[in-house]
Amino acid sequence: MENQDSAFRRVVEHQFTAVAVLDSEFRVEHINSSAELLLVRSEKQLIGQRFDSLFANADDILQVLASAIDEGASVSVRSATWELVHRDSLTLDFIVSPFMEGGELRVILEMVPADRAVRISRDEGRIDQSETSRHLVRGLAHEIKNPLGGIRGAAQLLASELPNEDLQEYTKVIIEEADRLRNLVDRLLGSHQLPEFHQLNIHQVLERVSSLLKAEVGGRIELVRDYDPSIPEMTGDESQLIQVFLNIARNALQALTESDVPNAQIIFKTRTVRQFTIRQSRHRIVVRIDVIDNGPGIAKDLLEKIFYPMISGRASGTGLGLSLVQQFVELHNGMVECESDPGRTQFSVYFPLEALNV
Repeated sequence: MENQDSAFRRVVEHQFTAVAVLDSEFRVEHINSSAELLLVRSEKQLIGQRFDSLFANADDILQVLASAIDEGASVSVRSATWELVHRDSLTLDFIVSPFMEGGELRVILEMVPADRAVRISRDEGRIDQSETSRHLVRGLAHEIKNPLGGIRGAAQLLASELPNEDLQEYTKVIIEEADRLRNLVDRLLGSHQLPEFHQLNIHQVLERVSSLLKAEVGGRIELVRDYDPSIPEMTGDESQLIQVFLNIARNALQALTESDVPNAQIIFKTRTVRQFTIRQSRHRIVVRIDVIDNGPGIAKDLLEKIFYPMISGRASGTGLGLSLVQQFVELHNGMVECESDPGRTQFSVYFPLEALNV
């Protein structure tokens, strides 16, 4: 029996889903590491505690647990709000399953944050739509680029045949505009270079971005660093990652400058996150980099579209910067999110700290 119990606990421990094992009095006998993270308590603190005592709405939880035992079958509840005693509320999908072990009743409780599941689904859809948009734009860009070379070449030949410089001014305009369109099309096509992955320190990347921003803004905007120095090195392409955070920070910079925000500020914040899902892949540990500004915010109707090519909230913007951000982040098996309200816009970029297959 002891060997079976040990094997059972090992299985539970290796589940990415938060799992708690309760006795017949609903006292905690075992929880896995995912449940520790979810409940913000260690197993040592929780063993022997009544599970319902962890929550402000204990009666609701007791009712669900008792219902599973009375019915002798699993009970599933979706999107239930459980308010932890010492923390904000959690919105969870959970399954309560009673079972007998050695003649004694036990309860297995599986918990999945519902808001996280919704966010994963939403991000999957956005990434797929963005990828489709990029393919369409790239196809259109190729179609535009092909005749541009012919137009430019014909203008150069015409300029060599014209008798005076006044007439050549017109061909000069044609050539310059063809070059401008070619540069725009090249940006639409994106980077042709494959990433070169090396071990790097993400804080060195952010320091490089900060130094470039300082050269542009001087002391007009405060740049704040909130780093977790314990974050280990990750695998990545340094130049692409610099471009990612430079594009995000420059968007923040432009928003702060154009709106003339008092005490304008951009914050670079790094943290690690455990048991995090990126595009249906669960990672034991990821690094999260936040770029936060106190600007006017992004319009709600624009927020879900900002990573698509040619979408911009600025009249003079091309809408290519954030599309390139998402492209480079995906090449690093990462993901990028944005939350925005007036006075606070936060871009969060997540990268797995496991080595990439390069």
